[in-house]
Amino acid sequence: MAFPVDILIPELLGELEQRNTVLVAAPPGAGKTTRVPPALLATSWLGAGKVLMLEPRRIAARSAARFMARERGEPVGQTIGYRTRLDTRVSNLTRIEVVTEGILTRMIQSDPALAGVGCVIFDEFHERSLHADLGLALVREAQQALRPDLRLLVMSATLAVEPLKRALDDPLLLQASGRSHPVELRYRPPVRARALVDHVVATISHALDQDSGSVLVFLPGAGEIRRVAAALGERLPADVRLCPLYGQMSPEAQDAAVAPAPDGRRKVVLATAIAESSLTIEGIRVVIDAGLQRRPRFDPNSGMSRLITETVSRASAEQRAGRAGRLEAGVCYRLWSEGEQARLRPHTPPEIEQADLAPLVLELACWGARDPADLTWLDPPPAAHWQQAVDLLVALEALDNAGAATAHGRALLEPGLHPRLAHMLLRGRELGCAGAAAELAALLSDRDLLPPGSGSDLALRVQALHRAWPGVSRGRRNAARQLADALSRGSGDAPPARTGSIGKLLAFAFPDRIARSRGGRGRFLLSNGRGASLPEDDPLAGEEWLVAAELDGKARDSRIFLAASITHEDIEAVLGRRIRVEETADWDEARGRVVARRRRLLGALVLQETELERPSAAVHEAGLLAAIRSRGLDRLAWTESTRQWRARVACLHRLWPDEWPAVDDAALLRSLPDWLGRFVHGARSWREIENLDLRPALRSLIEPGRWQALDELAPAAMLLPTGRKVALDYTGQGGPVLATKLQSVFGWTATPTVARGRVPVVLHLLSPAGRPLAVTSDLASFWANAYPEVRKDMRGRYPKHPWPEDPLSAPPSHGVKRR
Repeated sequence: MAFPVDILIPELLGELEQRNTVLVAAPPGAGKTTRVPPALLATSWLGAGKVLMLEPRRIAARSAARFMARERGEPVGQTIGYRTRLDTRVSNLTRIEVVTEGILTRMIQSDPALAGVGCVIFDEFHERSLHADLGLALVREAQQALRPDLRLLVMSATLAVEPLKRALDDPLLLQASGRSHPVELRYRPPVRARALVDHVVATISHALDQDSGSVLVFLPGAGEIRRVAAALGERLPADVRLCPLYGQMSPEAQDAAVAPAPDGRRKVVLATAIAESSLTIEGIRVVIDAGLQRRPRFDPNSGMSRLITETVSRASAEQRAGRAGRLEAGVCYRLWSEGEQARLRPHTPPEIEQADLAPLVLELACWGARDPADLTWLDPPPAAHWQQAVDLLVALEALDNAGAATAHGRALLEPGLHPRLAHMLLRGRELGCAGAAAELAALLSDRDLLPPGSGSDLALRVQALHRAWPGVSRGRRNAARQLADALSRGSGDAPPARTGSIGKLLAFAFPDRIARSRGGRGRFLLSNGRGASLPEDDPLAGEEWLVAAELDGKARDSRIFLAASITHEDIEAVLGRRIRVEETADWDEARGRVVARRRRLLGALVLQETELERPSAAVHEAGLLAAIRSRGLDRLAWTESTRQWRARVACLHRLWPDEWPAVDDAALLRSLPDWLGRFVHGARSWREIENLDLRPALRSLIEPGRWQALDELAPAAMLLPTGRKVALDYTGQGGPVLATKLQSVFGWTATPTVARGRVPVVLHLLSPAGRPLAVTSDLASFWANAYPEVRKDMRGRYPKHPWPEDPLSAPPSHGVKRR
């Protein structure tokens, strides 16, 4: 059978004779996955070397290897084989190995030169998984530093070419055009607000009635697959077989979904994005695409990931449609409108921008790279995600404080697990609990073993590993047991997990997710400071202490999905190094005194608290400051002088915030220890605090060299034309106020100012009796416009005082007219 990519292969082989890096872009169904690797075997530059092809998913790796082997008339494991985490089919004859992403990373960590490998192929690179980006960065570095003869081939249907060209020094791009068969696109948006499941079921029924061939339906997750399957129920014709297909299924169940339907029958395959790339499902002629996908998104602030459902990109939609044209002309129903299609983003964001980076950071540390800038990336890891990963790995003792991998950190790579679970596994072995740790690692490495609604207790999952359990298939249980057995291999006698050991082991993996009850049933505080909750009817909702293994990662109260109870003693035993002791003091209003306590803390959790009879002076001082925070600054001994001093500084801070401190209540309370701490030292009661002279404390907010500048820029008083000084009032909202009798400012032609002329003084001009006559910050306007009326009204009322027609030339005075 001919494929569109076949016409490109001679040119590709010729180019690989001359260069070591090539990009291949070919549409879905062009045959690149299964036609390119065998064509490389006859090249002179490969010699006896191997071809490694990286596939993003295990089912795609198995399927591609089987197809290529079948084309050669050989069993898998002869010339062509595959390696996945728990399933390997290779021999000493194998020349092409199709591997999953973690396998490639392990291989290059073990042998950076990739001895015996002549070519590495990154297939379906458009998916931009974390392992693919990491693998490409490592292979590229190996190629440049150790193996310039190593060929690198990056293939995809929808390549974002420019980033690859930048990262790979402008490699050659070869493009194949045309699908194997045409695909007709039919847009079928839901009518009104029709539920997704109902719309999908209706479209399946329509397609089975109107179109020939089997149907592949893309849904966002296993939950939607189950609901659609249940809704279809007995509605499917007798000749149609229903097949789910998602990542957590056993290999046997996945293979059954991919296999052709029996003669005379059709099938409906309900799949996640697992079926999007490098996978030919026999007999598929119709694709129904819900246009949604589910991806984890990591929050570096909480250290948790949550699954989000989002619309697919145009690249993913193109890939999905291509599944319908693999074997013959097909049809793709898109459950959205053409207008929505035009608004889809071009590509799905790379996983490196949204993922938990702990595995990547550990891999790079063991490679010798402590800084992301040490490697060339298509998209660099986000700084916040990187730092959160470093902090976690230091807590897991995988990195030292300088970011270098420890011996323990290198050992964490061996099991091929997330560093959290690998740390639990290794510490479990040290405690003689290898079997229990392996079972927990296996359970947490995959989708929940129990059906929805089974509660959060991990102890139930452990029990379900060892005996029949409602809602748990034998295949799922066997797959989990297989992984647990593989992880505990070499550990000697490995007894299964006991309920009492589960929480203790989980604490190694999740030291930041120890939870303590907050009083209400099902309400908890995590050691990372976040809130978390369980339904009130969950069996663990009444526990005092938990370890939360899986949460939804919401910003406020995270929902706990998997957890185990733990004792206070086990927390102390496992996390003793992370527990800190601090002495704190607070003001007890009821007792009218400082109460000091010694606390043992794990992150935000108080493990133990005792009251101190004789706290240190520093702790007692902190308690007095806490009293001020509690009672408020207005309870201190503010005088007119200290209020004005504070207002003068505030005036300058508004103009020059970088040069003068903020002195509002919030700022003073934040910096209380800095400016008031040493002045309350030795005080034993609130009465002493209440009577404290605030002047020296406030002056400490400003360097002594700035005191003169304060007096110059915001003077406490102003010299009048009469020669007298009158105090300025800075406490008002409109600027500093100068209140004086009108006659005292005769001769002033313009409004006085402070702060180098930037702030006009507000003049409160008073009558001889001290009553307000005018308020102005524009003295020239007052003399010209308002003064004549004031003079007319006042000269008869106060005849002994001067009311000259020309106040600008009249001498200022404080008293009556001179005789």
